Amino acid sequence: MSHTSDSYSLLGVDIGGTFTDFVLFAGGQIVLHKRPTMPLDPAQAVLDGVAHLQLRADADVVHGSTIATNALLERRGARTALVTTRGFADVIEIGRQNRSDLYVLLPRKPEPLVPPALRFEVDERLSADGNVLVALNPADLPALADQLVEAGVESVAVCLLFSFLYPNHERQIGEALRGRMSVSLSSDILPEYREYERTSTTVINAYVSPLVDRYLGRLESGLNGRHLRIMQSNGGVITAPAARRESARTVLSGPAGGAVGAFYIARQAGFERIISLDMGGTSTDVALFPGRILRTTESSIGGFPLRLPMVDIHTVGAGGGSLARVDAGGALRVGPESAGADPGPACYGRGTSPTTSDANLLLGRLHADHFLGGEMRLFPDCAYEALARLADDLGVATPEHAAWGVIQVTNAAMERAIRTISVERGYDPRDFVLVPFGGAGPLHACALAEALQMPLILIPRVPGVLSALGMLIADLVKDYSQHVMERLDRLTAPALDAIFAPLAERAIAEMVAEGIASQEILLERALDMRYVGQSHELTVAEPHDEDWAAAFHAAHDQRYGHRHDDEPVEVVTIRVKAIGRGPKPEFQMLPNAGPDSRPAQIGESRVWFSQAGPIPSSLYDRDLLRAGNRLMGPAVIFQMDATTVVAPNWQAEVDPWGNLLLTR
Repeated sequence: MSHTSDSYSLLGVDIGGTFTDFVLFAGGQIVLHKRPTMPLDPAQAVLDGVAHLQLRADADVVHGSTIATNALLERRGARTALVTTRGFADVIEIGRQNRSDLYVLLPRKPEPLVPPALRFEVDERLSADGNVLVALNPADLPALADQLVEAGVESVAVCLLFSFLYPNHERQIGEALRGRMSVSLSSDILPEYREYERTSTTVINAYVSPLVDRYLGRLESGLNGRHLRIMQSNGGVITAPAARRESARTVLSGPAGGAVGAFYIARQAGFERIISLDMGGTSTDVALFPGRILRTTESSIGGFPLRLPMVDIHTVGAGGGSLARVDAGGALRVGPESAGADPGPACYGRGTSPTTSDANLLLGRLHADHFLGGEMRLFPDCAYEALARLADDLGVATPEHAAWGVIQVTNAAMERAIRTISVERGYDPRDFVLVPFGGAGPLHACALAEALQMPLILIPRVPGVLSALGMLIADLVKDYSQHVMERLDRLTAPALDAIFAPLAERAIAEMVAEGIASQEILLERALDMRYVGQSHELTVAEPHDEDWAAAFHAAHDQRYGHRHDDEPVEVVTIRVKAIGRGPKPEFQMLPNAGPDSRPAQIGESRVWFSQAGPIPSSLYDRDLLRAGNRLMGPAVIFQMDATTVVAPNWQAEVDPWGNLLLTR
């Protein structure tokens, strides 16, 4: 790996459910490090890694934070209030009619993040076109502030009816409350229509911002002046002060880093159409790339809508630490519960419950002496005992057969996830390259590719820390949006440019304020569009020929399988993405060493690839493999950050970038 300046030092950090990953680029070299995540104090794990790597005082740190995600999932955010227009305090409780499970007779929605006692209403009202019907009385605001303080509120979300058209009332309230508590305004966070989604998104931001603010404050203090940037859910980074204000934008920062890293590595190797599979300790994240990174604003976290731009990622509870058990009906279940970092899988020597990692160890796919490059010892006897108990519960002959069942159930969950983002959206997975990464992804890649008939697998050079590497690659990105609601045929090109202009000017000004030179700023425009009468819209990037209508019809056909070229199209929202290009590491091509991989072979072991039992398989040290080397399966390839399994009837070749290409 190299960079234009050997004096540049950059560290990427990704906190996972089991391990915290570090990728350091310094002096033209790349250094990897992993250490167990500290759930009770994740910042300390980051600072311990910084100390271990002896990070230079002038280094830049890019961090993917899980603080916002965990606060939402575990319901341990700040004490948050909601201020809204009189009569609309229960919007976040009424929500939508959507049901996550059609067959539950008495469905239960998650409890709102703001209880009724902390919802406050103000006398003000706007019309649907943004005109003031009832003006806000500034004299009422000091009493409102006192009420919030007396209620012990730490953070407040302000979301007034139609404020995306006229934000002045929200801004007056914000000015009255700032200095006494953390304030999130919907006109800043999400100036778009749909009251429930806008309120939910603003409440989420208010709920997590104080926790993220404290976490980043401690981290910045421990970094002793090193510049800190934070990964966003949209695949870009922002400065730490911006992340403190709009913490909801960091909810899926770790998975987004992996997606960015996978797409970058694949494009460098010559592949534009990929499906990424990030299997870590607690979950698996999958994403589809049809030549570009797909983003969405339709997502939810913990059952709450979060309508902010983010990489389109689908997550399932299948990871190396996923717990295996037998349910009340006698069926084998794996996940979504996880052993996490503490106590971890049984083979770590502290836990007693069987997990996917224990199954892989018992089947010979993981090896006790080659885990984390030999830095962490595994305990096969503990895994055997845990799976023996599972075998008794299942009524199968041996712990190995129970382990085989665990692997099959785990693979089935990941296969369904890939079908969700491909087949169900009009894409054929056979047309894509599978890019598995994370600590466990390369263990399961061949089985998934076979099930989905995918002909090629690309395993990155550093699969286990690819999310952290993706953070080093990410550009500074800011997203801006504005409600429009106008028919496309009534918007001429100059009229559309005039609507985009204020957002573009704001984007450039804010990026320059972040230290990005104006010539390094790229603006990307997009429209949220739908056929008149539809309830939901599609985000369409600006087409090269500026024919927005044709681009929308094509996107609709791709997504839903039909199009209606004669129907009028409506523009709901305009979007501007500002991208600040920054320096980043680059892989250099490696010299071809020929096909002979025997110098990298370090032994042989017996590995299970079917219920028939284990078969002899070659063992390789990936650090000793060279570009051009080829090997035949069955084989297991070890490296510090991951283990790769090459199934029978598959072969692997090292490409010029150090990636492994697996083919049938």
